[in-house]
Amino acid sequence: MNIASHGWHGSAWEMLVRLSDADGSATHPHVLRLADPRSSHRDLADAVHALCAVHGRHPGLIDAALFHGAQPDAYAWLDGVAAGFAEERALLAQIAAAAGPLPSTPGQAETEAALVGVRHAIEMLAGSDRTGCATGAAAMLAIDWLTIRSVLARAADRFGVALPVTALPSQAETATAIVDLGASAAIERAMNFGGRQLLAQHRGLWDLLEARSSARG
Repeated sequence: MNIASHGWHGSAWEMLVRLSDADGSATHPHVLRLADPRSSHRDLADAVHALCAVHGRHPGLIDAALFHGAQPDAYAWLDGVAAGFAEERALLAQIAAAAGPLPSTPGQAETEAALVGVRHAIEMLAGSDRTGCATGAAAMLAIDWLTIRSVLARAADRFGVALPVTALPSQAETATAIVDLGASAAIERAMNFGGRQLLAQHRGLWDLLEARSSARG
């Protein structure tokens, strides 16, 4: 997306996009392997089950941020994202069911503990009282979900699930909202923190899945 041509240069949105470009899921080697047509059946199933564990439950990050209300003027945008993400959760559950059981992998107990840790960290972001932190995390989830959806698309194709068009707000809608919501320096800094922390949790998730893939040989 051309930041400058839309008048978003120097905005909170540009800051989040740059963070995503540097550290988003699209830069992780395991994500690139999963999105490849030759990706492993077991790796795809493992990824879908892990994504379900982290983002497939209600309330999720966006619902919790909406409920907590640390940034009241973000309510309308968060409400729209929450409605769209409800459909993404349903899609996750459908693909996980079609994928079948979790692939047998050494260290399953440690994996489950790690996934609980990721989810807890994301819940902490959603419940932050720092104005802009939860909004930044939610916006980064919406940005990073575009990459995650490429993995879901590969899994849906592999497991015979029809992939609907996403109901999440468009990137332009989200950009416009974040430019307005992050207009102050303090809120932009909080958004930066929330976005960075969300990406750190996603990278930890992909690192875990990559290690599990290696453990399965």
